[in-house]
Parts: sequence; C-alpha cells; structure tokens
Amino acid sequence: MKQFLRLIQILSAIWKEKLDVHFLGNPLRFRRADSDDRGEALRRTLESLGPVFIKLGQALSTRPDLFPPDIVSALSKLQDRVEPFDNATARAVIEAQLGQPIEALFSEFSASPMAAASIAQVHPATLTTGEDVVVKVLRPSVEKRVAKDIALMFVIAKLVQRFFAEGKRLRPVEVVDEFQKTAEDELDLMREAANCAMLGKHFEHNDLLYVPKIYWDLCRERVVVMERIYGHRVSEIEFFQEQGVNMEVLARKGVEIFFTQVFHNNFFHADMHPGNVYVDISDPNDPSYIALDFGIMGTLTHNDRNYLAENLLGFFRRDYRKVAELHIQSGWVPSHVRAEELEMAIRTVAEPIFGKPLKDISFGVVLLRLFSVARRYEMIVQPQLVLLQKTLLNIEGLGRELYPDLDLWATAKPFIERWIDEQKGIRALGRGLKDEAPGWAEMLPTLPRMTHQYLSQRPKMDAELAARLAQIDQSLNRKRWPDRLLWLAIGAALAAIVSQI
Repeated sequence: MKQFLRLIQILSAIWKEKLDVHFLGNPLRFRRADSDDRGEALRRTLESLGPVFIKLGQALSTRPDLFPPDIVSALSKLQDRVEPFDNATARAVIEAQLGQPIEALFSEFSASPMAAASIAQVHPATLTTGEDVVVKVLRPSVEKRVAKDIALMFVIAKLVQRFFAEGKRLRPVEVVDEFQKTAEDELDLMREAANCAMLGKHFEHNDLLYVPKIYWDLCRERVVVMERIYGHRVSEIEFFQEQGVNMEVLARKGVEIFFTQVFHNNFFHADMHPGNVYVDISDPNDPSYIALDFGIMGTLTHNDRNYLAENLLGFFRRDYRKVAELHIQSGWVPSHVRAEELEMAIRTVAEPIFGKPLKDISFGVVLLRLFSVARRYEMIVQPQLVLLQKTLLNIEGLGRELYPDLDLWATAKPFIERWIDEQKGIRALGRGLKDEAPGWAEMLPTLPRMTHQYLSQRPKMDAELAARLAQIDQSLNRKRWPDRLLWLAIGAALAAIVSQI
C-alpha cells in the first residue's frame, strides 16, 4: 500500500509540473505547458520527490548524449542536502557496527555532523591514540528507501519506454539501471574505503594528490573511519588569491591529476565536484590537491582508453574522418551509419569551435557538441565513459575558474601522445612479450607430454573423424533420395506430356 501511495505521489508531481507535456509530446491535448522552461520543471519535480530522485537528477545531468543543454544545465544545479539524523542514532549505529562504546573508540566525538547527505553523514572525532579522524555513518534504513524508490523508477521508465515516442531514444530503463548500480556502490562503505586505499596507493609517491588514510580496524558495512584532512575548498578562489597562491600551477595540476588517473592508473575519481576537492596551500607556490568521497570511481577497458585517446587527438588535429571511423569501429555508433555522413555531421559542429586558439577551446564544449550529434545517430555511450565525461567537465570547469587562461590541451596532449606511443610499436610488443612470458614458462615443462599425447591419439582421432564424416555422407545421401525420386517423377511426367504432343 505504501508503494502504491508513493507511486501516486510521484505521478502527481509529474502531473503538477506538466512533465508529460514538456517531454512526451503532449499526449493529452487539453494540457499546455505554462512556459518552455522544461529543465527547471524537471528540477523542481525531482527536488519535491526527495533525496533519491535528486541523486537521479544529478546522474541525468551527466548525460548530454541523451538530454539537450537546457535540461543538463538545470539538473546540474541539484544539491544533495538533507537534514542530519540525530546524534543518538549515529552513536547507536557506530557502536553496533564496531562492537564497542563510543568512549572506548574515540577520546572525542562531535555530536554535530560536519556534512550530511542522502546516503550518509560525517562526524569529526579523535581516536584514543590521538589522531584526528572523520567517521562516515550510513543513514538508518537508507537501503530500503533507495530500493523502493528505484523500483518505482523502473515502473515509470518501462511505461515511458513502451508507450511514448521519445522513450526509445531516451532509453529510460537503461538510465535507471545505471543509476541503480551507482547508488548501490555508494551504499557500500567498505567499497568506498577500498577505493580510497587504491587511489592512495596510486599517488603514494606522487605529490600531485593527497588521499586520506583508512583505519581498516574501524571500518564496517555502515561505518568508515578515515584520516581527517585540513585544507581549503577548491572553490575558495578569492582566499587563494589573497594568500598569493600560484593559480596557474594549481589549475595545471588539476588537469595532470585527471589524465594521470585515466591514462596511467586507469582508476579515476568520478565525483570531483568542488565539495570533494580540497587544496593544501602550505606552500603557495606549489599548492597540492586533497581528494574526498570515494564512493564513485571509474575504470576504462584498454579499447575504450585507446579510442578515447585517438578521438581526442583526431579532434584537435581536425581529422574528422578518423573520429567518425573510430566511433563506428568502437561500437559507440551503430555499424549501419555511414562514416562519410557521420564525418560531415562532426565537421559541422566542430569547425566553428576550432576557429579559436587552442587555449580558448573547451573540452566540455567539444563533448557537448559531439553528444548533440550522437543523439541523432543513436550513439551508445558506455556508463564508464559517461563518468569520465562528467569528471572531465568538472576538472575543466575548476581549472578555468582557478586560472581562466588555462590551456587544457597543452597540458593534456603529452599524456595522450605518451600513452598512445606506449601502446604501439616495439616497446609495446616487448612489454606484451614480457607480460606473457611467465605463462609460457609455466606451460613449457608440460609441452613434451602434451605433444606426445597428441601424436599418440592422432590415429584414433583421424579414424573417429573419418567414421563421422562417412555417417554424415550417408545421412545426406538418404535425404537426397526423396529429392531425386521427385525430380525423376517430374521428368517422367514431362516426357509423357511431350510424347503426346
């Protein structure tokens, strides 16, 4: 009954903001939208439906391959902010998960959370050994609420996909399915702790990015304890300028971090909005970054990284035929699309952009223009590439805010060219042989035995194959006899007819 009432609430919110009119081709003729501001109407609807739908809207804001810029822009304003749950509940969850009273675990534990969102909230604390930490606590019963709302999202998505013309292009069931996977990842705090540890390992000897330490003895399914970091939000631009921070270095390092994660580590932080990025300005001339919140991470297959690198180089070399062919070869665009036609469409949207100096060209604009083409050619965007695109837009936005003259391409190009060079040629071949050598060495001692077994069994295998072929031939001959008799009968009948003429 509760699910039914929740469904009615969702449908009422959709009806109130006239989303059926805005998005589904006005199926009811007597209803008219009050304005053309469909993005804001969708944003208000999602906000009214609560945190899970707000997170869905944030996910949709990263899909310019499915939605036009006005909707993407409106949804990007959604904020995942909710009232914190009470201190007594937080303490009860921590004590139940860790099996000890708060006083035995922490010398200090703040009753007031420093941050609260739809999935969890964070409390500052101090360990009995003196280290400052933060304690992330999952909201009570959040899994059930998320699961119920996502189940209703699937119901609505299936209805839209089945009964409305735009449903097939928007692929709502696929979108909800991707959102479900992301939400489930965020609900798994042990997974987040593992992500944090992995990212920290990758930057252990690299001062570009600092990653907090995880206290594994104090981590469970619903509680994670990690080192508390002290820095400044990356959005505090005026403060940085007042402190004499080298903004060009700071902006460039942000881009280097992104491309290092993608092309060197193949493990990238996919939620790099300003709230999750802090800056250490203890050395204003050489500032560094601090990462937080590791619930959403991304990786790419070798082929996707290769196609991504080749695509970016193709774009900036204005080799649109290469870009079109890569899209078709990778399966991002259906194989029935002609490369010449796709090349012309890409050229049409890209040439106006590349009329500017490279330092003035936005990767984000290139991607948005590309996705506008993609919507016309049924482009299938893989979830990990969506995460990558979202992260790249965030990084570029941050970089340009910090240092408006940032030449993103000049910073990115060496990473891309070096990665492509490493994947091809003699060095790549040598590395491949080196990687395969342990497996070959393991198999080598068994090679004489395998050869002897094959040679000793070869006569028997040949005899079995010959017998099987003979059986097949006999079977085919038996099947041919009725056909032969039929043709003989037809021939005899024709001969009889001719003899009577």
